Amino acid sequence: MTSSDLPRVLPQLASPLVSPQWLADHLGSESLVVLDASVLAVTPPGGGPAQLLSGRGRHLVHGHVPGAVFADVLESSGTDAAGAGAGTYFARPSAERFAAAVSASGVDAEAAVVVYDSADGRWAAHLWWQLQAFGHENVAVLDGGYRRWFAEDRPVETGPVEPREALFDAVEHPQRWASRDEVQNVLDGDAEGTVVFAGDAPAGAHFSGGVHLPASSLVDPETGRFLKPKRLRERVESTLGAPPYRVFVHCESGIAASALALALASLGETEVAVYDGADLLACPSPVSAAA
Repeated sequence: MTSSDLPRVLPQLASPLVSPQWLADHLGSESLVVLDASVLAVTPPGGGPAQLLSGRGRHLVHGHVPGAVFADVLESSGTDAAGAGAGTYFARPSAERFAAAVSASGVDAEAAVVVYDSADGRWAAHLWWQLQAFGHENVAVLDGGYRRWFAEDRPVETGPVEPREALFDAVEHPQRWASRDEVQNVLDGDAEGTVVFAGDAPAGAHFSGGVHLPASSLVDPETGRFLKPKRLRERVESTLGAPPYRVFVHCESGIAASALALALASLGETEVAVYDGADLLACPSPVSAAA
């Protein structure tokens, strides 16, 4: 038997968060796909709302984790979001659109996927959530992202990375998403669960009621890492009470909501559904670029 006859061994992702050391130890594995999901928030020279721009240029010129493929979450979103700022929603795309984008990034059913970004992890969390919601469970986020990787003086490379050939079969898991009616039923007391607003400014919430747990409060602003498990658990329980939880998370655009879902998953809390505002796309309300 030759090495090519041996079955592919997938790196085991025991947690939704992985450390730079874990990633460094597994770089080069045949079944590992690393995705850079960076998005840049740029304030126009004359002021005004920040514009959301693709991080592809930063990825190519300023560097990325060796072998990382750039995954443009603006292009793969359910809306025509590229280059847009306030008023943009990152609603779930169709299964066909998402499958095409993920296949082009080199992801298939055999891949173990690690996603990161160059900000505070919320863009990586958004892609992590979408992959899970379309049936790919073997995915994790690099805790601390590119900022931590670079700060630890780990190797980087510039220029494009050619993704491997892949065919991703998107299988929707509707329980991962919440509808507006489901959220409202919880708020009205007609269904069990807790509605949590994960954005930074409560005034931006779509719903009256529920609780406020900003995803940004679960991340160390100095390192970009999620709080250590004990402190993270304390922060979550101070708002949600003791587990177990059935949580419906929302924000202005679904980005911060995904980051909160990731934080909860890292604590073993998986009864989470994200409301991404998809049914508000016809008449969007202002969205902060920090959402």
